[in-house]
Amino acid sequence: MDLRGANVLLTGATGGIGRALAAALAARGGRVVLTGRRAEVLEPLAERVGGRAVAADLADRDAVEALLDEAGDVDVVVANAALPASGLLSDYSVTEIDRALDVNLRAPIVMAKLAGERMADRGRGHLVFVSSLAGKTASGNASLYNATKFGMRGFALALREDLRPHGVGVSTVFPGFIRDAGMFADAGITLPRGVGTRSPGDVAQGTIRAIEKNLAEVDVAPLGLRLGALIGGVAPVLSAAVQRRAGGHTISSGLADGQRDKR
Repeated sequence: MDLRGANVLLTGATGGIGRALAAALAARGGRVVLTGRRAEVLEPLAERVGGRAVAADLADRDAVEALLDEAGDVDVVVANAALPASGLLSDYSVTEIDRALDVNLRAPIVMAKLAGERMADRGRGHLVFVSSLAGKTASGNASLYNATKFGMRGFALALREDLRPHGVGVSTVFPGFIRDAGMFADAGITLPRGVGTRSPGDVAQGTIRAIEKNLAEVDVAPLGLRLGALIGGVAPVLSAAVQRRAGGHTISSGLADGQRDKR
């Protein structure tokens, strides 16, 4: 997919990773439509990258279809918006569970249906889902978050096959721990020695690569975390044991405490 002149809808644009994505997509020649809940952040960003701002709360089910109508015919959708959902399931209210499922999983699926149908009719387009390595390997204190990210991976891989004959690409991007911006950085967690990070710019470049090369999956993480995700997929019990010994539960608990007010 050539981004030059393409109409691109980016969700979650007001976060740090979203801002990096907006700048990178615009730099590649995309005409970006940026969406997020905070209009006071969204509008200056749209002006800076030469795009258009459409405020929307993806936890509102009616807002998703309205957003696609407002965005018009888009060539690329980058579904980046997500809510933190770390912590024990018992600590969540049913309302908080519904909200996490709506934003992290339902909204991207509905956007893919609506935008994907239009792309298929035109015979071109690309859908990108910004996920997490939590969509490849499970961790204690993250059952709800893992559920949304595992679900997104399965959905995207199957949808890729369904849309392939229609000239529409589907990619998923899997960031690990991202420094400087995003859920991990906002929680202020200190990682164990030897656990590396990547930057918001790395996520943006991985996303660009996924679109332009029509890659099914792109991991944005150091080699050690990528190998850990691979082990988690083929040997989940072993992975859980390794995480316990490495202090993974402490990280997950810290993430939950640092993100509690954003559920």
